[in-house]
Amino acid sequence: MGSSPSFPVVSLPRDRIFIVTGGNTGIGYEAAKHIAMMGATVIIACRSEQRANDAIKKMNEEYEQTKKDGKLEEGHINEDKLPVEFMKLDLASLKSTMDFIEAFKASGRKLQVLLCNAGLAAIEREITDDGYELQFQVNYLSHFLIVAHLLPIMKTSGEDCRIVFTSSIAHKFARFDLDKAQAQNLSDFDKLRYYGNSKLYQIQHMFSLLRRQHGQQVAVMSYHPGGVNTELGRHYHNLRLYSFFLSAMSTLRIFRTPFQGAVTLVDAAVNPEKKGLNGVYLVDCKPASMSNAARNEKFQEDLWTYTLECLKQYLPQDVLSALEGPSS
Repeated sequence: MGSSPSFPVVSLPRDRIFIVTGGNTGIGYEAAKHIAMMGATVIIACRSEQRANDAIKKMNEEYEQTKKDGKLEEGHINEDKLPVEFMKLDLASLKSTMDFIEAFKASGRKLQVLLCNAGLAAIEREITDDGYELQFQVNYLSHFLIVAHLLPIMKTSGEDCRIVFTSSIAHKFARFDLDKAQAQNLSDFDKLRYYGNSKLYQIQHMFSLLRRQHGQQVAVMSYHPGGVNTELGRHYHNLRLYSFFLSAMSTLRIFRTPFQGAVTLVDAAVNPEKKGLNGVYLVDCKPASMSNAARNEKFQEDLWTYTLECLKQYLPQDVLSALEGPSS
């Protein structure tokens, strides 16, 4: 048996800024806490300020206990509290997503690392006020919008900037059909498949973005956290469906804790050896195989065109030009 995957503890400067969507719970919580323990400024982007503040309070209590137990490692900070902040973001609303984007832009801050982590899984069919299937919007579309607007900031934020998408092995069970992407007909909808679709789109987004940016300045990666016992599963009301979903993750043969699920995310975000690593799908901190649909360039480009149409009112020409890259 090999050793469990782990991430290095590296000293990070306070002015290195990380955004973690969904950083108040589950994998995002663990990633935010452990990155902040290395000294970087971490912004938790989520819907509820109360839940974010509760999470930050809990992080600091756990951090204080770690200090008392003498378990701080070289590379950890030893301060009164962790450098973690809250910014409001509701990914189910494009207006809220734009409010978050504009608030960050107005702060004048740099941004070195964007962790597109928040997500929903296997929920009943729901259409957002913006007109999109909820998993499509929360897991994929709103993250695309954030990337589009914050990428220019990241390009001017120094070397070793990174974007990491929390995907899933469920992308291998997706069915690429943009004509049915919004499940206009209830009969088209399968909650597990639509979850997998949203995770497929994230990987395809990675490839399309890199093709336009030529891997310049900002590295883009995706990863699978494993089968993790987090709030993500709170919508699994159909136990047979849930069992099927877990069996699809049987290659890992474990049901992971949120910390274990966050290991690859933290590694992708901070490991010096992953500086400049592009276009990979990581499992247990190592590049792994993707589905044929994920690697299909026509599918990637079809999705890109479809997404730009979805977001056209939120992508002014300057943002669109920067997103399309230097060769446009």
